[in-house]
Amino acid sequence: MQVISQEKPKTPQLPTFACIEEERLHRKQRLAAALRLFSRYGFDEGIAGHITARDPEYTECFWVNPLGMHFGLIKVSDLILVNQQGEVIEGNYPVNQAAFAIHSQVHAARPDVVAAAHAHSIYGKSWSSLGRLLDPLTQDACAFYQDHSLFNDYTGVVLELQEGKRIAQTLGSNKAIILKNHGLLTVGHSIDEAAWWFITMERSCQAQLLAEAVGKPSPIKPEYASVAHAQVGSHNLGWFSFQPLYEMIVRQEPDLLE
Repeated sequence: MQVISQEKPKTPQLPTFACIEEERLHRKQRLAAALRLFSRYGFDEGIAGHITARDPEYTECFWVNPLGMHFGLIKVSDLILVNQQGEVIEGNYPVNQAAFAIHSQVHAARPDVVAAAHAHSIYGKSWSSLGRLLDPLTQDACAFYQDHSLFNDYTGVVLELQEGKRIAQTLGSNKAIILKNHGLLTVGHSIDEAAWWFITMERSCQAQLLAEAVGKPSPIKPEYASVAHAQVGSHNLGWFSFQPLYEMIVRQEPDLLE
C-alpha cells in the first residue's frame, strides 16, 4: 500500500536574517558562488568581469571580486569591500578600477539594486557588437522584454566615473543593459537574481545569434511577450531560478564558502 506524505513539498524561501552579520555572510556566500558559476560557464576573460553586492550595513559600499583573481578560485574570504571613493576598506587585494567606475554609479543610481553582474562572455559581447536590443524570440528572452537598455557609445575601457554614470542613466529602471562592443550587465534585488539574469541573458544572446544564422526568426507577439515577461521576469522568479545552481556549486565546490 502506497503511503502518501501529508507534508507540503519543501521549496526554497526568501531568506530572513537575525542580524546584519548574518545577512552580510549570506550575501558574500552568494557572491562567491555566483563567481564560481561564472567560471563554470566560461564567462571569465583574463582580468575582466565583476559581480558586486551592496553591504547590508554600509550601503554605500559594495563587496566585489579582487582584481586579477580567477573566478574559479574565489572564496568568501577573498572578497573585498570597497567604499564610495574606490578605496578597499576590507580585504587584502586591489580593486578593478573599471568595476568601481561602473558598479559604484549603478549602485548609487539604483538604491533598490543589491547586486550587479558584468562579464565579457562570448555570446553577450558578440551580440553587443550588433548594437541591438534582444528580440522576444523565446520564453526565456521575454524576461528582458521592454526591460533592458542599449548603451550605444563605446569609448574604451570604462575608467571614469562620468562614463559609469552614463551607463547607470541608460540602464534606468531596467534589469539589464547591453554595452555596445563590450558585453552585458545585469542587476537584481539579490545576488541570486542579478547572477541568474546574466546567465539567462547570455543564453538568450546565444539563441538569437544561432537563430539568425540559419534564417529569419519569428518573434513572440508583443501582447504575449508582455504576459511572458510577467511570468518569467519577476524579482522572485529570478531569485528562485538561481537556487538549484547555488546548491549544485556549493555541493561540488564547498571550499568557496571558506
